[in-house]
Amino acid sequence: MHVYRSEELSKAEQYKFLSGSIIPRPIAWIMTKDSETGNLNLAPFSFFSGVSNEEPLLSLAILRVQGEMKDTARNLLNQKEGVIHLVEEHLLEKMNETSRRLAPEESELSLIDVTLVPSETVSLPGILEANLRLETRLHNHIPITSGDSEAVVTDLFILKVTAFQFASEIFDEKEKHFKLDKLKAVGRLSGPNYAVSFDELVELERPQ
Repeated sequence: MHVYRSEELSKAEQYKFLSGSIIPRPIAWIMTKDSETGNLNLAPFSFFSGVSNEEPLLSLAILRVQGEMKDTARNLLNQKEGVIHLVEEHLLEKMNETSRRLAPEESELSLIDVTLVPSETVSLPGILEANLRLETRLHNHIPITSGDSEAVVTDLFILKVTAFQFASEIFDEKEKHFKLDKLKAVGRLSGPNYAVSFDELVELERPQ
């Protein structure tokens, strides 16, 4: 085994090892709105997971850049709502386009061709082409500081899902379960790599 103490690694190495160890990661392609310009912001993040089943909560970690909060984080704090789209294989290229770093007055939606549709519980629109959408409101914001300083390095958001939207292509409404053979969710790996195949599934019953 190759052993690396985290305190001996550079920040780049820490990120490389962390992002390469926690795989595959689902991608939260989140729509937010700039409160000053009114522009819609659409950006992908893969430090994303569920938090609780008592409340429909999920976590979204947004890393700062040179100490500066990203547009999505600022929008979530100001507007307190967002629409998360699960990225599937047919949306991968468009998602990648929206990962560009733009000025706050620019919108990633100008880079791609998608159809916007109204949401049920939030003022933001969703993307019609996404088969799975989660409408969310801000539940909590936790600034994460660096261990050796008081500088904030990450904005951790706890978001409450206020509405789930599933397309019939990937969801059986009668049985209330997902069609895993149809759901082509993309998983984030390390570097520029993604996992796009769910062709082989393993089913295991939990021991009693």
